[in-house]
Amino acid sequence: MKGKAIKKKSIFNFQFSIFNCLLIIACCLFIISCNSTYTSKKRGYYNVDFPERKYQTFAKEGAPYTFEYPVYANIVKDSTYFDNDPESPFWYNIDFPGFGGRIFLSYKKIGGKALYKIKQPDGKYKDSIGINYFDKMVNDAFKLTNKNESIASSIKDSLMHTANGISGVYFKVGGNAATAKQFFLSDTTDNFIRGALYFYVTPNGDSLKPMQDFLQKDIEHLINTFKWVK
Repeated sequence: MKGKAIKKKSIFNFQFSIFNCLLIIACCLFIISCNSTYTSKKRGYYNVDFPERKYQTFAKEGAPYTFEYPVYANIVKDSTYFDNDPESPFWYNIDFPGFGGRIFLSYKKIGGKALYKIKQPDGKYKDSIGINYFDKMVNDAFKLTNKNESIASSIKDSLMHTANGISGVYFKVGGNAATAKQFFLSDTTDNFIRGALYFYVTPNGDSLKPMQDFLQKDIEHLINTFKWVK
């Protein structure tokens, strides 16, 4: 009986020693981990294979403008605008199927009549026919861009004047805005067109940045090849 008791005691002491060793190792690992430098990892996003840049000419009969756009994009005539018919037949969308994006092009004739939504004293909006004054359309373009102020990290605008004699303003909106690239072009007397790039996903500035940067070059090419047609 005494031998068995000694044997059990030896097994107990051996197990206890192992437990102490494991406890010491665990404490050391905990101390090391607490004193080590933590490095955060950036969130990963899907890789996008960008196509080779090639361009073709947009020139519709009767359209007051022409420009070059990518061969990997499709131009679709805009048929609705806030559940109403567009005021002009020269509203077009440039679709980018490979990116899930679209550039909305809305054209207005300066001095022409258009349907405007006028805010009433009770806060509601009422449709009203108004004149397309140049100054008003410029102000509206800035207002539409500044609607992103609550979520945008920055809004920058810059004047443009191309070799073709086209003038306008280009907007860059930072952060998670619905549209990060916007612009308008005008001859100030007859024609006014506004463009805005949208994506069919929840706005995320980080994941969309590679596509926004790629398409920005295409927007710049569109602007630099843009011409008014008389």
